[in-house]
Amino acid sequence: MLDQQLSEIADCTPENGFWYVATPYTKYPIGLQSAFEDACRATAELMRRGVPCLSPIAHSHPVATIGGIDPVDHDLWVRNDAPLVHAACGCLVIMMPGWQDSRGVAHEIAEFTAAGKPVFFLEWPL
Repeated sequence: MLDQQLSEIADCTPENGFWYVATPYTKYPIGLQSAFEDACRATAELMRRGVPCLSPIAHSHPVATIGGIDPVDHDLWVRNDAPLVHAACGCLVIMMPGWQDSRGVAHEIAEFTAAGKPVFFLEWPL
């Protein structure tokens, strides 16, 4: 199943394009640090399989924790991630625990859908 999805994703990837990796964060049942680590694991696996992608959680979690920014300030992160959503060719939703309850993932799906960009749902673990 994953190989078939990755083939479809490859077919949708424009030259020099990248995919936005959407994962739960505040709703991840085993905590923010684990949400960060699993987002990194998912993104690394996609990269190993040749998918050009970017995880906002992989970037924002260490920036927030080390830089003293509230890691769960939804409005701040929506504003910060908006250019990434705009630039990405589509969204890869990693169906980690809590993804269906995540306000951020719901927002990202809505933004990509409204822009007419593809959204793929990938089982976890990849």
